[in-house]
Amino acid sequence: MKTIAIIATGGTIAGQGSASAYKAGEIDVDSIIASIPRINELARLHLISLYQKDSNDITARDWVELRNLCYALGHDDSIDGIVITHGTDSFEETAYFLNLTLDIRKPVVMTGAMRPATATSADGPMNLYEAVALATHPQASDAGVLAVFSDTIYSGRDITKTNSIKTDAFKMGEFGTLGYMRDEKVYLQNMPYRMHTYQSEFSTLEYDTLPKVSIYYVHADCDPKLLEWMLAHNDGVVLAGSGSGNYPDSIRRVLETNETSCVVVRASRILEGAVFDSDVFDPLRKTIPAYRLSPHKARILLMVGLAAGCDEERLRKAFETY
Repeated sequence: MKTIAIIATGGTIAGQGSASAYKAGEIDVDSIIASIPRINELARLHLISLYQKDSNDITARDWVELRNLCYALGHDDSIDGIVITHGTDSFEETAYFLNLTLDIRKPVVMTGAMRPATATSADGPMNLYEAVALATHPQASDAGVLAVFSDTIYSGRDITKTNSIKTDAFKMGEFGTLGYMRDEKVYLQNMPYRMHTYQSEFSTLEYDTLPKVSIYYVHADCDPKLLEWMLAHNDGVVLAGSGSGNYPDSIRRVLETNETSCVVVRASRILEGAVFDSDVFDPLRKTIPAYRLSPHKARILLMVGLAAGCDEERLRKAFETY
């Protein structure tokens, strides 16, 4: 029988209250495990309570601490895989950070819940059961960070929360999913293509703090003065542009006259599609296109790239690669 470390960070899966009114991170991981008797038939469990937080309160420092703990467990011969319980609101951000920075080959599977532990028909116990089952499966090794929700397997790079109330709240957009779970049975149909975990150039770095990167949201009549302030007070800014990373002329003029050292990435607020270089909106190449990455994931890659000391050429390559 394999040994799986379960790292609890709080979230709705550890929430207390009704499905419509609850406080996240109130219940300890031992109590959740006790509600799933058959989970001990899957693996020996090593329980670690790292945080009891609403995922909206997860910080960049928390990411680094979680990454370092996963690294230590990944190089511990007594541990065969890792499961992380996490709140759903910032779930995809933590998943992508770990996918970029974690230098291990053992399975890493994240999960959570849309209903608190005390709600009628809570979804957390089944999600956690299936996550542990996936973490024991040989095909989960070398696959990067994975996630399980509602009997479905996702990649840490592409998972996106698309619904605020349904238990089936996550998707991978037009690229589908990696596979499915049927109780403890694993049915993997696809594998991640993009560079991840031990393949990533950012996985062998030591992280303490991360550069300051913020997101500027483009909308009709958006304020260029706010962007000017952000450029002056951040190491990087991600534009959540309209369409394929578009913005008004007032924003283009700010970018073209920008003399700060702040690095700017163009992403899109649209769920599907991609952002490329644009001769119309950025003829002077003042920005780096985010391609398929959402604004909040583009922010993470920019933070990691700046922490690694990447110049513009390396950053452009990183956004093409990861």
